Amino acid sequence: MKRQDVIELFSRLRELDPHPTTELEYGTPFQLLVAVTLSAQSTDVGVNKVTRRLFPVAPTPQAMAALGEDGIRPYIASLGLFNGKARNVAALSQIIVEQHDGEVPADRKALEALPGVGRKTANVVLNTAFGVPAIAVDTHIFRISNRTGLAPGKDVNAVEAKLEKVVPAEFKQDAHHWLILHGRYVCKARKPDCPQCVISDLCRCKSKTPAAH
Repeated sequence: MKRQDVIELFSRLRELDPHPTTELEYGTPFQLLVAVTLSAQSTDVGVNKVTRRLFPVAPTPQAMAALGEDGIRPYIASLGLFNGKARNVAALSQIIVEQHDGEVPADRKALEALPGVGRKTANVVLNTAFGVPAIAVDTHIFRISNRTGLAPGKDVNAVEAKLEKVVPAEFKQDAHHWLILHGRYVCKARKPDCPQCVISDLCRCKSKTPAAH
């Protein structure tokens, strides 16, 4: 995709939603970290349902560590992979208390050293909690980057590297959220809503956009 088209793409997404943010509910960087960790193979709606009950009981790393794996598990049992998630949340909470004075580190390496925290989760926390212009590539962003021709790549790391290069600096802070929301509600996996897409004329995937081209 040409640079001018990239600028136009993000300009239109920004016009639609000037201040995008995550749909996960949280009050602190720690709560965001837990929510993103719980969101693997789960919907934001499902995660919000469990954190509305969990966070009032354990709002801090200290309280979450005290609750422990066995205490966390019943709150998140409706989520996929809940056993592993309970184990990871309890362990990362303990590490944050013991190694980071109870504060979520604003550092990629330290975040990725936490149990259950990969590059995508670290990027979301760095971006949303600490204002770092990182781009977390989830299934939506991977799909859109390849489908539109914005930043094609064979895996999430390749797409992230390409996005880092092609997304202009003025859009980098919010690019992650714009692309996720566009993928969730418009450029859906099985049935993209091309007639309602504000960037359809810029999209390279003509086979999916008969009504727009």
